[in-house]
Amino acid sequence: MTKKIQSALISVFYKDGLDTIIKKLHELGVTIYSTGGTQQFIKSLHVPCIAVESLTSYPSILGGRVKTLHPSVFGGILGRRENEADAKEMQQYNIPEIDLVIVDLYPFEETVSKTKDDAAIIEKIDIGGPSMIRGAAKNHKHVAVVGSKNQYAFLERLLNEQNGETTLEQRRLLAAKAFEVCAHYDVAISKYFTPGEGEYFLESVPLPKHMRYGENPHQHAVFYGNLNEYFDQLNGKELSYNNLVDVDAAVLLIQEFNETTFAIIKHTNVCGISSCGTVKESWDNALAGDPESAFGGVLACNGPIDKATAEAINEIFFEVLIAPSFKEDALGILKSKKNRILLQQKKKLDYKQQYKSLLNGALVQQHDEGNYAEWKEVGGRATTAEEKENLKFANLVCKHLKSNAIALIKNKQLVGKGCGQTSRIDSLRQAIEKAKQFKFDLRGAVLASDAFFPFNDCVQIAHAEGIAAFIQPGGSIRDKDSIDYCVENKLAMVLTGTRHFKH
Repeated sequence: MTKKIQSALISVFYKDGLDTIIKKLHELGVTIYSTGGTQQFIKSLHVPCIAVESLTSYPSILGGRVKTLHPSVFGGILGRRENEADAKEMQQYNIPEIDLVIVDLYPFEETVSKTKDDAAIIEKIDIGGPSMIRGAAKNHKHVAVVGSKNQYAFLERLLNEQNGETTLEQRRLLAAKAFEVCAHYDVAISKYFTPGEGEYFLESVPLPKHMRYGENPHQHAVFYGNLNEYFDQLNGKELSYNNLVDVDAAVLLIQEFNETTFAIIKHTNVCGISSCGTVKESWDNALAGDPESAFGGVLACNGPIDKATAEAINEIFFEVLIAPSFKEDALGILKSKKNRILLQQKKKLDYKQQYKSLLNGALVQQHDEGNYAEWKEVGGRATTAEEKENLKFANLVCKHLKSNAIALIKNKQLVGKGCGQTSRIDSLRQAIEKAKQFKFDLRGAVLASDAFFPFNDCVQIAHAEGIAAFIQPGGSIRDKDSIDYCVENKLAMVLTGTRHFKH
């Protein structure tokens, strides 16, 4: 059903881009009703405008809290044109039909981000705006609604191309967008009042970005979020679904470290990482840990990428490189491959919760923060100062490997890792095999485990390879077996009290 717009109600906070719409409505002979600042804005364009107060016979009251909440306004929005009773009542009470509603909402989220003043935040909870938007969306059979500046361009195109007429399909599309706007607004308000666990799983993330495909080419995928808040993309193709997953893993890992560190991520697992005095040394050692797995990986560093490092990195194929800054001569080298993605990170990731969809529901948990809850030395000797630093490093690396996870570290370099295995001893065997594959001497290395040792076999096997210091959370009913072995063989063992499972 096509309907011509003959009257419009406009009340907005964001006016950018609205002037051409208003002028077009005037050109089409549309009667415009408005309030407050929007009314003044329309008049400044030399377009006639009727004050809403002339409909309601009431001024704006209660400091602007009540302006449009009146039957003369909502009757014009909600009146069913084909309903005889509605038409008779609208005529009886001199309620004009309103064919177009352009209303946006008070900037609640923006206010929350800028102030802790509860009173100021409360005042930015819009009442009339959502009511008008919902009313117009409900009555979309007769009324077109624009609930956000994001729809200004679409409305302007309709006005220009269709001479002020809209189809039912178009009005329904606008209604759907309007309900989305209201839903997002209500979620933001609800989360402000209920910062912890509520009765519902409420999340509303704007800015959808359609991926080329999902985890696999036959899967559709959309990313919701603002990547520009955290990164400037300096080069390369569009980030894929798998790129985003690995970038998240890489950033969460690298921000654990304060000293200069370079990490290589493959399928969310760290396959190379090192902390050294310079970025170049850190890169060389990270790559040496597993140069095979580094192929096609995601690289992350917490220091500036210089020319020497860029030249070294440029020798291998990788998908993404993340760093806080790049020297100009380094960028010139790295941009030699047009598809290579370079991300300059602007700030740390700071979310406190993680979500996972499963079993037709949502699983929510606190983010795994920190390294260890306690440092309890239980072995046959105390850790040396060097071992202690390596054990701290190893425990953080292990935290970012898929369970069951084992990390072997020497001189703050990952020299062997086992992850994603169904038994801890298999992860250890994998880690040792990796170390031997790349000719690492495990004498003097340390071992981290993401969870307790259920038996003493892991400690025995590692000891046979020359490993003499261990870190694990403890918590097994057979902790004593591993501890006793360490005591008998003068090996160092630290219990942290913090498990780092990652599934």
